[in-house]
Amino acid sequence: MSDDASTDFTLTGHAGALMGRSWLTQHPRWVAVIAHGYGEHTGRYDWVAARLNAAGASVHAADHVGHGRSDGQRVLIGDYEPVVEDLHLVVQHAAAQHPGLPIVLIGHSMGGLIAARYTQLHADALVATVLSGPVLGSWGTVDQLLAFEEIPSTPIDPATLSRDPAVGVDYAEDPLVWHGDFLRPTLEGLQQAMRAVTDAGSVGEHPLLYLHGEDDRLVPLPASWEGLLELRGPRTFTKTYPGAQHEIFNETNRDEVLADVIGFVEGVISVRR
Repeated sequence: MSDDASTDFTLTGHAGALMGRSWLTQHPRWVAVIAHGYGEHTGRYDWVAARLNAAGASVHAADHVGHGRSDGQRVLIGDYEPVVEDLHLVVQHAAAQHPGLPIVLIGHSMGGLIAARYTQLHADALVATVLSGPVLGSWGTVDQLLAFEEIPSTPIDPATLSRDPAVGVDYAEDPLVWHGDFLRPTLEGLQQAMRAVTDAGSVGEHPLLYLHGEDDRLVPLPASWEGLLELRGPRTFTKTYPGAQHEIFNETNRDEVLADVIGFVEGVISVRR
């Protein structure tokens, strides 16, 4: 069983303190590292961590620079390569806490983009990667906003996150969530990062699971899928969920989604034994 509460840790990232969170379980068989999405923070993954704990995983995550409790100007990421290396610090922290255990990286949305790039650069630190609604290939929102001389107001509509209205309400009331506009340098950084992933190409034999909601209006499936075609390898598996919106870990079928993640990981781990 998991501990009654998560514990905090702090790492020194490229732009200051990275505030991390660990959800530990007794006698873990594997380790999950979570990379959260744009504008949010690790505290929104308590339920996911509890489900992974129950499946035998200890879980670690940190708020990206400019997000949640970490240092940095809010949602300002002009270059994603240092953020990928910040994530490497989290993976190394997790490895030090659990020597010898297999590590799985789980990235959602913008965190999926970061996780994809991380896998291209540091696959040897992982046994598998899971991408949830990842920003890959191209993102129409980025292209549209960069065409404006002044970036218009772009708060994320909480109603587009999940079919469960409570998810949107909690998001709207969360003080650690960014409720403001996109910054031009962040949009340019996203565009550059997507190109970097596309240019670097396939993850080869690395086990990769791609999951996406078919009614995702924030990061629509078709463009992300095109990006996946450049990233995938022989051990890439995919599943999409009819009717599901962007935050599939918070969707009405979230039990199914987490079961798919855990089943994939168990399959990878069993092959390694």
